[in-house]
This record gives sequence, C-alpha cells and structure tokens, in this order.
Amino acid sequence: MSTAASASLSHHDPALLGQTVVIIGGSAGIGLATARQARAEGADVILTGRDPDRLRSAAADVDALSTAAFDANDPGSLKRFFQGLPELIDHVMVTAGRPSYGRLLDMDSDQARRALSDHMLLPLDVARHAVGRVRPGGSLLHMGGTGARRIRPDLGSAPAVTAALPALTASLALELAPIRVNLIAAGFVDTPLSAGLLGEGLDDRREELRATLPIGRVVGPADVAALAVHIMTNTALTGATYDIDGGQQFLG
Repeated sequence: MSTAASASLSHHDPALLGQTVVIIGGSAGIGLATARQARAEGADVILTGRDPDRLRSAAADVDALSTAAFDANDPGSLKRFFQGLPELIDHVMVTAGRPSYGRLLDMDSDQARRALSDHMLLPLDVARHAVGRVRPGGSLLHMGGTGARRIRPDLGSAPAVTAALPALTASLALELAPIRVNLIAAGFVDTPLSAGLLGEGLDDRREELRATLPIGRVVGPADVAALAVHIMTNTALTGATYDIDGGQQFLG
C-alpha cells in the first residue's frame, strides 16, 4: 500500500462535526455513553435528565452545550424543553424510562397506562416536537429491547411494547420524512439501570451472559453508543430496528 493510501485510510474527519445532538435521559448509562461518543465525533450535546445533580456531573464529563432537568414523560415539560431550544438541532436520542414488569392482571388502570405511556407515547410526543426543530436529514433515535420477544407472564406489558415499537418507528419515519426515525433494540446492557433492577443478582447475570452469549462478553453502554452514532451519521437509515444484544435473544 502506498504512503498516500495509508494516510488517506488513517485520516478520519469527525462524523458529527458542527452538529447538535440532544439526548433525553443523558445523565447516565447508554445516554451518557452516547454523549461521549457524539462529542468524540465533533458534536455539541444537550443533555436532559430527572436528577439535577447527576445531570450536572454528566454535563461536566462531556462538556455539554447545555442541560435541562425534567421528567420526559411529563408532556408539558417536554414541550417547553423543545420550544426553548435556541437553535435547530440535528439528532435526538431518547433513552429515558425503564421497563415495567409484573403480571398484566395485577396492574391497576393507572399502572397500565403509565407502563404503556412511558414507552409508546414518549416517542410520539418527541416526534411531534421534533417538527420544525430537527433539521431535514437529521434523526430521532429511540431505545427498545429484545428480551421481551419471548412472552412470559411476569413480563407484563413489555412484550406488547416490544412488538409495537418497530411499527411505531416505521410509521413515524414516513410521517416525519425527511427527518429519519430509528429504533435500537438492546438486550441486557451493563448499566446503572440494570444494576438497580437486578440488585444482588447482577454479578450472577453477568457471569451467566459471559458463559452463554455468542460474543463471550457482556454488552456495555459504549457498544450501544457506537451503534447510535452510526445510525445518526448514516443518512440511508430510517424506519428500521437495530438489535444489539450479543446474541442473547437466540439463547434458550
């Protein structure tokens, strides 16, 4: 290989240089990892989260352009956030929320509405507010999962949400075009959220996955962040769901 060809291959222009990425739920885990990756690719980042202290720490970590502390599942707060953005933005990633488990018939009506709202209405609300705020060719990116594709009674509303999110994503991609809309479906990711859900069972789950996953290791936030940034930068991608679980869904 010639010296000129080697130099060309080694040169890498930041893929998000001059762009602005908003991460809703960006104070920890996958959201914070994506903020780091986006910054490494030249983007300015705006972070939101519920916890002001954790948000300040995350903002200092990535030198965020700005932050906003609010509950993304509160429609009024979400609307005010988007209306208050001073400039057009390029990408929005939503990692806010947590899975809701438990038998469906054990949920009262309010619990069932919250479980569905947190995962189905939030993408729709973000899409509404993105119109006129996200540049044409920019993107919306939401988080889903692969774990609930195998239905069990204890998973509650999660299988229904898991099945519906790809269709919602595709529909929004058509309605919002030329803004692109995509979905990442993750399995177990080693994040503070996973630690909170599993508690003392976290280490056992890690060991089980290391022993059984085809990739031989546990998926981490940086793995998901790398996929997220690729989806942001590849302008041919819209209306699709991208699995990242190290092969977890294929295990019995």
